[in-house]
Amino acid sequence: MHFTKMHGLGNDFVVLVPAQTGDHDWPTLARQMCDRHFGVGSDGLILVLPSATADFRMRMFNPDGSEAEMCGNGIRCFGKYVWDNGFWAAPELTVDTLAGLQHLRLHVADRHVDSVEVNMGVPVVSPNNERLIINVSDQTLSLTQVSMGNPHAVGFLDIAVDTYPLQTIGPLVERHPAFPHRTNYEIVNVLNRDEIRVRVWERGAGITLACGTGACAAAVASRVRGLTNDSVFVHLPGGDLRISWPGPGQPVIMTGPATTVFTGDWLL
Repeated sequence: MHFTKMHGLGNDFVVLVPAQTGDHDWPTLARQMCDRHFGVGSDGLILVLPSATADFRMRMFNPDGSEAEMCGNGIRCFGKYVWDNGFWAAPELTVDTLAGLQHLRLHVADRHVDSVEVNMGVPVVSPNNERLIINVSDQTLSLTQVSMGNPHAVGFLDIAVDTYPLQTIGPLVERHPAFPHRTNYEIVNVLNRDEIRVRVWERGAGITLACGTGACAAAVASRVRGLTNDSVFVHLPGGDLRISWPGPGQPVIMTGPATTVFTGDWLL
């Protein structure tokens, strides 16, 4: 089974084309291939599929075998993959996901895609920007809930995000009873009105170097709280994303890189 390993700011993926590989038990295969000791090692398994309503369809499975509605870094890798491998030859394309239709603009340099701009759709924020208060371990957390087609809970910190025990608190927030479908958890430092620093505990994956939908959710939460401007640089452990959001009723625009690491063959 031929595969391609890719990443967006260190958030890495195994990419497959089912038309070439045949159908499989994708949740089981995701758990096997994503394993960093006994598999290829990645934060997710991405499938490139045909679509009756868009140019392509994307499915993404987490390392625990669960299927994600959407993946921001993954869809940038998806866009690069279809262009670089000759499946698509126009600067714009649409991709069908469980979170809805996504619109991509490919930035090409030297015949290869080096960055991708994605219309991530209109975010959904709690009515009246109401904050959710939950108790986790010995902490009381005040969270802003944002849906980017998948669920996010955003917390703002007075301490540096690098010092926060995300490895311990992240899984407790993900599976808190307040989130019946589990949630992604973002912790945020607002550096100034144009920059924020973010770490993410991803639902089904754990701590990752970057999360595209998480960066969007953090930028939206910062904007609705009046802490930042319409466009911000989101600094993640794996690198930076540019996130723009004019406000309620408008789509979020995410721009960032995508990188191919290597190709290989998985023996069944």
